[in-house]
Amino acid sequence: MPEEAKPTPQDQLSTTAHHIRIAGKELRYSVTCGTMVLREESEKDGTAEGHRPKATVFFVAYTKDGVADQSQRPITFSFNGGPGSSSVWLHLGLLGPKRVAMGDAGALTPPPYRLVDNEHTLLEESDLVFIDPVGTGYSRMLEGEKAREYHGFKRDLESVGEFIRLYTHRYGRWSSPKYLIGESYGTTRAAGLSGYLQERHGMYLNGLMLVSSILDFSTARFNPGHDLPHILFLPTFSATAWYHQKLPQDLQKKPLKALLKEVEDFAEGEYTLALMQGSKLSPAEQQRIAQKLARYTGLSEAYVQASNLRLEIMRFTKELLRSERKTVGRLDSRFTGTDRDAAGATFEYDPSYAAIQGPYTATLNQYVRQDLGFQSDLPYEILSSLYENWSYKEFENQYLNVAETLRKAICMNPFLRVYVGSGYYDLATPYFATDYTLNHLGLEPHLQKNIHVHYYPAGHMMYVHQPSLAQQAADLKAFVRGLTATSTRKKAARK
Repeated sequence: MPEEAKPTPQDQLSTTAHHIRIAGKELRYSVTCGTMVLREESEKDGTAEGHRPKATVFFVAYTKDGVADQSQRPITFSFNGGPGSSSVWLHLGLLGPKRVAMGDAGALTPPPYRLVDNEHTLLEESDLVFIDPVGTGYSRMLEGEKAREYHGFKRDLESVGEFIRLYTHRYGRWSSPKYLIGESYGTTRAAGLSGYLQERHGMYLNGLMLVSSILDFSTARFNPGHDLPHILFLPTFSATAWYHQKLPQDLQKKPLKALLKEVEDFAEGEYTLALMQGSKLSPAEQQRIAQKLARYTGLSEAYVQASNLRLEIMRFTKELLRSERKTVGRLDSRFTGTDRDAAGATFEYDPSYAAIQGPYTATLNQYVRQDLGFQSDLPYEILSSLYENWSYKEFENQYLNVAETLRKAICMNPFLRVYVGSGYYDLATPYFATDYTLNHLGLEPHLQKNIHVHYYPAGHMMYVHQPSLAQQAADLKAFVRGLTATSTRKKAARK
């Protein structure tokens, strides 16, 4: 008896209508939510049979109703990082018309959690498409396919890039101003896509929005003999100590920005020169540097000396508040937690991730099923452990670095502008490391103006801090408005 043919995978989509009031004005919008089948061309090119289904990608797309000319309406594709993170954080934290109400450091709300209208939504200025890469959210490889096939730097770019191309093609958005926004490893993906989309599909972008950036991984890898991260993390160590009142009184009295300027000068001056000398550094000079490090970090001079002047992120999160039997967060060092063992070398869990995981998970699952009408019994993978086995084979024997990809993309498309947002209390992707990367892009002076950098008094997900959310949303809207106005003027001039 012949084996029964398996049904061909199909897109599963739900479309619903919604509205929100912003500053007294009503904004009506539609949401398309569901999975799109990704196919790969085989030898039978040009036929339906020649495009083999490989995976389903879950997405949530918001489009403003009543738009007469979509070529004047921007569209923004959004994703987070990990690798292994769904798009939930930017979706329900910053950009979408709904946001999580969870409180903030020191004032968290208890479960059950809820969504509220997001008066800061970027939907005012741009349509929004939130993408869950394969292995995150509800996105999955199809039965019989190798699950790890898309879990690597290059294949991730290809699959997310193919989704963007397919969505743009099917929904008629080739003529719209187009933007990418990514957070954390999502900024790595966004920078990589700026080159991939441009060179593979001829899709030139108007802008990138990079939230908590990491483009050059050499800035964040604490390996023996590699001193760069010790230098670049120091200002965030100092900001964290300042926030928790662990600095000497004269430094505590300084405004945060003034303190950080002093620490930055020390980090890229005396501290860099001292580390460069290695074992040639004299005992007297070593003691002098140790005293300054202790002063700027709230740690003891003895601990700094024992660390050979080289402070490491995970140890710092445990050491700063050890006397209080507390730890500080990696994603946001304003948050604190407690471990079973106060004598351990590193924390048991990240207090800042523990604070956000529950609220975002509960509200997303409720929202997608009840409000957006998409039904699935699969677990929604908020943040899976794909990063543990992520393939970087294209960068063997070197650090992953997509800064060069971004530089080339800007040179090829000088209209490409880049927004960069950094949090002062982010120990995952410190702002000074991001600044270092941007300062080493190698752009010509006239193209350096394409980069727009903003700082916020919060952490990796700076939007959990309400004042930072309001400011960042305003900055993003101004960024998109400015580019859209420029794009529109240039179109008009060519007619």
